[in-house]
Amino acid sequence: MAIRIYNTLSKNKEPFEPLQPGKVGIYLCGPTVYKPSHIGHMVGPVIFDTIKRYLVYCGFDVTLVINVTDIDDKLINESRTRGMTMPELAREMTDDYMANLQAMGVETVDHFPRATDNIEEIIALTRTLVDGGFAYVAAGGDVYFEVGKDPEYGKLSHRSVEALVGEGGDMADRKRSAADFALWKGAKPGEPSWPSPWGPGRPGWHIECSAMSRRLLGESFDIHGGGLDLVFPHHENEIAQSECCHGKPQAKYWLHNGLMQAADEVGKVGGRNTRTAADGDDRAEQEAGKMGKSKGASAFRDLLQQYSAETIRFFLLSTHYRRPIYYSAERLDEVGTSLATFYRFFERFARVAGSSFYELQPPVRRGAQHDAKSLGAAERERYLETMDDDFNTGGAIGVLFDLVRLLNKFVDENKLEERDKQTPELMGRLREGALTLRELSAILGLFREPVVQADAAGGDDLADGLMQLIIEIRAESRKKKDFATADKIRDALTALRVTLEDRPDGTGWKRAAP
Repeated sequence: MAIRIYNTLSKNKEPFEPLQPGKVGIYLCGPTVYKPSHIGHMVGPVIFDTIKRYLVYCGFDVTLVINVTDIDDKLINESRTRGMTMPELAREMTDDYMANLQAMGVETVDHFPRATDNIEEIIALTRTLVDGGFAYVAAGGDVYFEVGKDPEYGKLSHRSVEALVGEGGDMADRKRSAADFALWKGAKPGEPSWPSPWGPGRPGWHIECSAMSRRLLGESFDIHGGGLDLVFPHHENEIAQSECCHGKPQAKYWLHNGLMQAADEVGKVGGRNTRTAADGDDRAEQEAGKMGKSKGASAFRDLLQQYSAETIRFFLLSTHYRRPIYYSAERLDEVGTSLATFYRFFERFARVAGSSFYELQPPVRRGAQHDAKSLGAAERERYLETMDDDFNTGGAIGVLFDLVRLLNKFVDENKLEERDKQTPELMGRLREGALTLRELSAILGLFREPVVQADAAGGDDLADGLMQLIIEIRAESRKKKDFATADKIRDALTALRVTLEDRPDGTGWKRAAP
């Protein structure tokens, strides 16, 4: 099955055919670095890091660019509030952003261009638009793009120019039309500025991305991504200025991820009913309420003190990227509990196979030979079909759960916890299945390294003693067929992130780290 992706521009799924065979250029709009990153800032990078991983796995040579906006009204205002220069604030917040991306395993980005490092490119693009009659110089050294000169304006958001026109902001008296937008802003006292043909000033927001994407990916590239809230005005304006400048499409495919929202309800993780985004489904757009600082999003570094980065990444990928992501502490807790299913299998595999799951070396390309009769082969095919269908990571994670259940069932049915039951054929099949799990999870950036977990070993004698007592009470309850008590004990321990493992040599316990 060929890869098909949903294009916001056409509002349809389309076959993925790069402009240059075998090569893919991706540009993702990154953050404005004026405050510490929150979880919403991680959504796009995790999704597009995963998209790149999958495309590379499928044999493409991919260049991924995520920009950093380090000049903006918000930066100027925040730097004044904090009593520091704008460059100092931008460096501090950029360092915070980069550290969080590293923690989240976002490691496939090729370029992180900063707006202030691309002023010459921005001025050159703006000058071309002025010379071509698409932009004009206004009083005070401002330069505006004239929306009326672009007959295709509004084609991304699928709205008429009349519907997109606002009041024009505080610069309305300088514009020819309220819909016109700034390419260059004349300098104001006390603000950072750079020399330009129109006098000292600084770039507008939209022109920065057009300039940086052109420099790194060319006048036309394959995929432009960003949050659903950027469709208008940011991406609509990017298209207008880039395409009027170059006379060709800026990007072939426009991918927009759903936004993070606070949620009260908790949905099941790992089930088979992971929702996908239907073709032409506008609900994501209707529900695009963004969770930011005003809605209680805390600094991401604080969240990493409560939950592992793997738990958060798993949570972000458990939903189809075009759907809203409903955030709650309960949801993250549930995800952490679901992840324990995999961690328990990894420990089981180490006991049975005598080697670590994390040491398995899986194929890194889709074209590698696979035995169609091997353990997990059918799940692998379903996984690939799911990812080929608009990078449906939520569905892919559902397949991973099916695969780990299959592997556990294989161990149980063949009693591989018992050494005398381990034949070379059975162990070979188990390793093949585990290798498939390793291969498919690596595409999602999951299970890259062993997690640190707290358990009875090397630690608290009191905790170990109490747990042994609880395990004995549970064993006695099961022996007396008092399954209600036994289940209550297990459920209570699960809520505390403690998992019990019933093995031939007895019951063990482990408490997952936050």
